[in-house]
Amino acid sequence: MKAPIPSEPPGAAVTRSATRPASRSIRVRAGCLFTAGLLTAVGCAGDGGGPAAQGAPASPAPSRASQASKAPAAEQRPALRWSSCPAPNPQEGAPARPPGNDWECATLRAPLDYAHPDRGTLDIAMIRARATDPAHRIGSLVFNFGGPGGSGVATLPAFADDYRDLRKRYDLVSFDPRGVGRSAGVTCLDDKELDAYYAAGATPRTAEEQKALIGRVEQYARGCEKHSGNVLPHVGTADAARDMDLMRQALGDDKLHYFGVSYGTELGGVYAHLFPRRVGRAVFDAVVDPTADPEEGALGQARGFELALGNYLTACAATHDNCPTEQQIVALLDRLGKNPVPGGDGRMLTQSLATTGIAQSLYSKDFWDYLTEGLEDAENGDGKILMALGDAMNGRGQDGRYSTLQASLTAISCADYAQRYTAAEVADKVPAFRRVSPVFGDFMAWSLTQCTGWPVKGAWQRPDVGAKGAAPVLVVGNTGDPATPYEGARRMARALGDGVGIEMTYRGQGHGAYDSGNPCVKRAVDGYLLDGTVPGRGTVCS
Repeated sequence: MKAPIPSEPPGAAVTRSATRPASRSIRVRAGCLFTAGLLTAVGCAGDGGGPAAQGAPASPAPSRASQASKAPAAEQRPALRWSSCPAPNPQEGAPARPPGNDWECATLRAPLDYAHPDRGTLDIAMIRARATDPAHRIGSLVFNFGGPGGSGVATLPAFADDYRDLRKRYDLVSFDPRGVGRSAGVTCLDDKELDAYYAAGATPRTAEEQKALIGRVEQYARGCEKHSGNVLPHVGTADAARDMDLMRQALGDDKLHYFGVSYGTELGGVYAHLFPRRVGRAVFDAVVDPTADPEEGALGQARGFELALGNYLTACAATHDNCPTEQQIVALLDRLGKNPVPGGDGRMLTQSLATTGIAQSLYSKDFWDYLTEGLEDAENGDGKILMALGDAMNGRGQDGRYSTLQASLTAISCADYAQRYTAAEVADKVPAFRRVSPVFGDFMAWSLTQCTGWPVKGAWQRPDVGAKGAAPVLVVGNTGDPATPYEGARRMARALGDGVGIEMTYRGQGHGAYDSGNPCVKRAVDGYLLDGTVPGRGTVCS
């Protein structure tokens, strides 16, 4: 069983520099596309490939409810030593070249357990490019690109051109959240085991297949505990939010100026709840619905991907002669479930990998032509294009090595959410999911088992993002977003509180709004971040 689909597509750090694909969406067992499942932007070497948590043996998860209510610590102003960035780590899903001379890296030392700060520390990897107009510098602008599980250290340099106007007055800063990439990245299985795991059937139809799926999920969880057990209780979103406040102090900023994408909006909401008076100018783009539990989130993501698929099919039919129908896609996936086709390098394109590849392609219109060609090729027995798309979602590099994207996504999701679903419970839900999406419904439903057998209890049923007293947060929703459906933006704005959440709409396609290139969106977001101009309520960009 695979992890749910992430809000930010896996491989985003690599592909987005050339195209514009891209939060926490469904928790599916296929790849990056689903809300909770796969992100490719990060990765950390398994045995010692990145800074590990120091001290502190594995222990039961502390109550995150008590952590959230605990008074913030006094300003600590920890020191950061900035230097040239290390060579890219292939397991981060990073580009082949270092980010360049404009960028510098540092390590922030944070408590492994904020409830017991004497129980060891954990190193948080950071990256920065200084403002180009220092005389008019506002401060640091901290980015989180989603996942959960995406590497900010790998992703920010790849997106840098999109933020060059913001860089005039901000130092652009990002980081690998705890449990991700170089920040004690979670690892669970080796590369060969992951090949088998992501290829295996994720939509069981019989009791025997259900048992096999649950067995794989539990084996995955045991691998995570074996390789990363000391950090699993401490990788939740509340912990990452506290790391961001420590980061704010280390950067010397009185307020946290923040740009959160996809799952990064949930992280930003939790930060605003814990530290409302420390929120500076903040933008949430591709917004996660904080009111949804895992089942509601997965069902919403199924609707979102179904909407995006329909938009793709309509656009394809208007411009191409070889466009499939949804019924043909369903039939193709059914055939691949029984008879996989060659996917290159001796691997076979299975139903799971093909579904993941289709989802990956719906993150951006830039991928639609690849999807058309990939579906036609798969019908003719050639699975290489859909395989490549699926690999990107799963965080698999061309060298066959995986980033920590999916493992991190699962670990963070299971540390956050307390819900644990049995196979019998999910089987009862499958018909409702299938009615919402014939292509993605089964995958989304069975992704709900991702935390079965997980060794750490989850912290909440839903995150609290109420932030009374915080500065305005600009919340941007995209009507065609597959991974974080549009409705989530309105719910986030309301949950943040009156006068805090300022909702804005982009009528477009793909995951997110700012990186779409829409000039109306860019003017509004830049106007707030650079000049403090809050867009009028109900602003719509087309």
